[in-house]
Amino acid sequence: MVSTPYSLSSFRMISTVSNNPSFQPTNSFPTNLGSRKWLSVSARMRPAMAEATSSLTYQKFVQFALEETRKHTHLAPSALQERFGSLSAMDGRTQLQVQSFESPKIRLLRSLSIEGSDGMQVLDFAIFPRAEFDLPIFCANFFTTSAINIVVLDLNPLHDVISQQDYKKKYYTHLIPLGLKYGELLPWGGRITAESMKFFSPIVIWTKFPASEHKHHLLYSAFVDYLKSWLELMDRASGETDASRIMVNLEAQHKYLTWRAEKDPGHQVLRKLVGETHAKEIIKSFLFSGVDELGSRTFIDYFPEYKCDDGTVNQKRSMIGKSFQSRPWDTRGEFIGDGLS
Repeated sequence: MVSTPYSLSSFRMISTVSNNPSFQPTNSFPTNLGSRKWLSVSARMRPAMAEATSSLTYQKFVQFALEETRKHTHLAPSALQERFGSLSAMDGRTQLQVQSFESPKIRLLRSLSIEGSDGMQVLDFAIFPRAEFDLPIFCANFFTTSAINIVVLDLNPLHDVISQQDYKKKYYTHLIPLGLKYGELLPWGGRITAESMKFFSPIVIWTKFPASEHKHHLLYSAFVDYLKSWLELMDRASGETDASRIMVNLEAQHKYLTWRAEKDPGHQVLRKLVGETHAKEIIKSFLFSGVDELGSRTFIDYFPEYKCDDGTVNQKRSMIGKSFQSRPWDTRGEFIGDGLS
């Protein structure tokens, strides 16, 4: 699903789905988009916008990603393809498509795309490196209705770029101009919780915009450039041979997967589409495959601040209570979030 490794509160707009399979936005949205005034206006605009966006699908993104990746490496079908390749929605109308592959440097390349009625579309595309490589995780999470697009596009850092300057320099410093380019064209989308920062890179695109053909093409251009950048990093990457470093990479990826599997706001959408049991299985075994295999630590082990008195996980999006309304990196890619709120 459209999910984030971050407590990205605005993405919660897909976590409450009406019984209508068209999945119209509801007043559970924690952004200003949730007001009755907005819903009234968007309802009046919806028919025309749905017609305008009906031809703008994310299949072009997935097709490009697979074709471009195959220019750099041999993609073999993942065992997950057979297991999840025949997903179908209970409403009989919403289309779900999955793709999953692996390669010598890629532990899992997977894609989940959803096309519903009335212009609703979702793309959750990710590439996870094998543990011998400390490569970032390619992440594209897009959610579209006839009225709004919500986007996260990033090379999610495997290791903390705020405290580990060497890792940032290795993978991101030369990409700062790329991030600045698209940060200007696709402006910052609003508040993000402080807990999310360790999972973002300085070049992250987090944006919201009304549905339009121009913006869709601009997003496609960003997707192409970010994927090509990731593939170039993969081409240059040398496999780690030090067992201790491999374990560090493995734990970092497991921590990432554990956060996403627990906090994924797409759970409710999937539950409406395929039922609670299948939704949990898709999240843990497909979208964030590896959370049960790459390590044994639990969410509370990694994030003890979320532990309730009874031992359960606190469902609050943020325990720190701090968020960032504007981009918390400067034009040099330096984190300036400590001075923002």
